[in-house]
Amino acid sequence: MSMLLEEYQRLSGITGQMRDAAVGGEWDRLISLEQECKRKVEEIKPRDVVPSNPEERAQKIALLKKILADDADIRSRTESWMEQLQRIMQSNRSEQRLQQAYLVNS
Repeated sequence: MSMLLEEYQRLSGITGQMRDAAVGGEWDRLISLEQECKRKVEEIKPRDVVPSNPEERAQKIALLKKILADDADIRSRTESWMEQLQRIMQSNRSEQRLQQAYLVNS
């Protein structure tokens, strides 16, 4: 197996861990893994080529499909978390405005 495919396997492992963290609601772990994933992608980019060997090309495609599937699952899970976080923040802002209005009018 080529070094490039090994790097894609590592990347796939990271995205799998990211998916698991998102499933478990482990947001701090997800953020840490996301940073690791970004570093790995930056390492791969300069060396990324289409393998000439059909078997290796098929392996790379399978890994890319898994990475993309993990990404889609992570996004679907984090979108609901982000919406919930946004609602909490809006509620806090409303509460702060109400407190400020009360203090001004007291």
